[in-house]
Amino acid sequence: MQYQGVLKKMPTENGEKIQYYLDMGADFLNVNQLLNCTLEISFVTYECLNCHLEKPIYRQGFCKSCFFETPRAGDWIMRPELSKAHLGEEDRDLAYEKEMQLQPHIVYLANSSNVKVGVTRKQQVPTRWIDQGAHEAIEIVEVPNRYLAGITEVALKEHVADKTNWRKMLKNDIEDENLVSWQQKLRPYVPEEAQEYFIENNTEKEFHFPVEKYPVKPKSLNLVKEGSYTGKLVGVKGQYFIFEDETVFNIRANEGLVINLSIH
Repeated sequence: MQYQGVLKKMPTENGEKIQYYLDMGADFLNVNQLLNCTLEISFVTYECLNCHLEKPIYRQGFCKSCFFETPRAGDWIMRPELSKAHLGEEDRDLAYEKEMQLQPHIVYLANSSNVKVGVTRKQQVPTRWIDQGAHEAIEIVEVPNRYLAGITEVALKEHVADKTNWRKMLKNDIEDENLVSWQQKLRPYVPEEAQEYFIENNTEKEFHFPVEKYPVKPKSLNLVKEGSYTGKLVGVKGQYFIFEDETVFNIRANEGLVINLSIH
């Protein structure tokens, strides 16, 4: 079977085992069903996820001009504390920014390689945690806008990590943590403006990924440089394909690449 499509972040469904899907345009593949199959992935060209032109991808699936123009790549996305829609101030497109920023947001702790703090829109729970490869997570506060979530994250990352070690995550080199205890330990550091939104009596959530074999020394596939790759798929975690030879392929980091996918 052969498919062609532009890579986009894999949609997921939480369950006993997380279900992963690959949107290949005309086809929608259940990736879990591809475990133990040999996949041949070939780079064809680029397609910007915003303008859809055949232009080299700069960041986040966008060509360079779109990355600096589209409201979908504003600085407030990576740095929520820069959000200004609650003040009625425009960054690139105020209507879009109000829609995205002026809705409930969660500041959370997730454990993927270590305990880290992060921010997501409430409607992105638990998708955000799954995309990070977290095997457990807990909500700290639920605030009404992105700005409050951002300043809370800035305050808490003085006391806990805000990055995931992707190699540790993929090796499953992780320890279970008492996230309820962590939540309480961080409570005094939540900014005064967000204290009223602290979530009481919370419980942590757990996630189970479809992985049959974790890599000992994961090596990242650069598809543009290599041109093509063939390997046996043995797992999916976060937004990574994991292959038997310990090659890993980050779907999210390769958004905007048009690929051919052959399944044997």
